Amino acid sequence: MSTAAQEKSVYEQIGGEPAMAAAVDVFYRKVLSDDRISHFFEDVDMERQSAKQKAFLTMVTGGPSNYTGKDMRAGHAPLVKRGLNDVHFDAVVEHLRATLEELNVPAPLVEQVLAIAGGARADVLNR
Repeated sequence: MSTAAQEKSVYEQIGGEPAMAAAVDVFYRKVLSDDRISHFFEDVDMERQSAKQKAFLTMVTGGPSNYTGKDMRAGHAPLVKRGLNDVHFDAVVEHLRATLEELNVPAPLVEQVLAIAGGARADVLNR
């Protein structure tokens, strides 16, 4: 099957690795400046966190899968104990939307990425 006959992944449509790297940088600038959620990142190695986030977003948008982080429940369980809830999850999704829009990702692709992110709510919040 030729490449043209295959449907491009969201990852490819967004712009691949360079676009994902830019999105994660912009995203964390927004997150870290938001008083609602920045405290969850106070003791976090942000370079490592950004690399994990980039790998995770690459995987969930159909890019090359090299995500080796903890599963969503295990990775967020300590944050849930610290009070992570729907308000915080919604703030993160809000920043993800703003980031993608700022990077001129087409609206249908933004909605696809947000649907993927929304699908992780139960696991992130350990429900």
